[in-house]
Amino acid sequence: MEPQLNPAVSQTANRHDGPIETDAVIVGAGPVGLFQVFELGLLEIKAHIIDSLGYPGGQCIELYPDKPIYDIPAVPVCTGKELTDNLLKQIEPFGATFHLGQEVTLVNKREDGRFDLETSKGTRFITKTIFIAGGVGSFQPRLLKVEGLDAFNDTQVFYRVKSPAQFAGKNLVIVGGGDSALDWTLNFVQDGPNKAESVILLHRRDGFKAAPASVAKMRELCEAYEMQFVVGQVTGIEQANGRLTNIKVTGGDGVTRLVPLDVLLVFFGLSPKLGPIAQWSLNIERKQVVVDTEKFETNVPGIFAVGDINVYPGKKKLILSGFHEAALAAFGAAPYVFPDKRIHLQYTTTSPKLHKVLGVDTPVFD
Repeated sequence: MEPQLNPAVSQTANRHDGPIETDAVIVGAGPVGLFQVFELGLLEIKAHIIDSLGYPGGQCIELYPDKPIYDIPAVPVCTGKELTDNLLKQIEPFGATFHLGQEVTLVNKREDGRFDLETSKGTRFITKTIFIAGGVGSFQPRLLKVEGLDAFNDTQVFYRVKSPAQFAGKNLVIVGGGDSALDWTLNFVQDGPNKAESVILLHRRDGFKAAPASVAKMRELCEAYEMQFVVGQVTGIEQANGRLTNIKVTGGDGVTRLVPLDVLLVFFGLSPKLGPIAQWSLNIERKQVVVDTEKFETNVPGIFAVGDINVYPGKKKLILSGFHEAALAAFGAAPYVFPDKRIHLQYTTTSPKLHKVLGVDTPVFD
């Protein structure tokens, strides 16, 4: 079941007959894209947000809404959904308009310096600035390519977990060797409302790209006979009466064995697809957009890139890094929006102007 649109989303776009003229268009409604709304709002720059998903939150909602995140400053722990909900609440004062379930298909530079932008649903914009906050682009899970397997997608074969409760009491085979595979393995093995009947972790080798503590816990559970770990690869399937009944697993010894199951969960990571962004005359390096570290601007003046989609020396793909990038990008965009206005750094703690923008009372200090 897809997440419901959070009531904190300020506005969902209505139909427009002509192009929408705006200061900024943000491509991507993940955490960094949402925080970009906030940083622009503090500078009184109005933004529209476009996302291919039908709801805000990006990867946090699509891939791990219930998984804990521990590295958001001053927030000891929160889930992807909680982070998204809090960001939506934070940007409420700025009335951003969301255009969900659509992708940007066309971007052209106008003679007046602005951009023509169009989406897959025919929504048109004339905007002074563009912020690419599309995570790893139009991301798709890497698929397990076994003949006949795709017939069971979203019934018995899943590449992401949206509702852990639907797998409770099932016989699960989890394929993968990264953090997602290990995290969900531990989630479904241990006592709780989502506990599975049985769990087999399958990986092509006895080595993992996951947190050592998670790997150690998995091995401990195997020694206690609470789950199994199998080295091998899925090479075939068996079905009966329209149901997937067994997978064929070929081990390192070359022997193929049948493994019965109710559900197959596959975590091979994401395959980044820049899509139309690749046609915007931007400098691209290994499917990432090259930016400077002063304004996080691309080689095209007026187009900025923040979050996992960008690359620069020392880049770290962390949400908190994206928040920092969004702040500097907003200041970098201000001269395009207000060419005759001098922009001063103000603090939300003490600035009456920002308090007015945020709709809060100015505190009185003794």
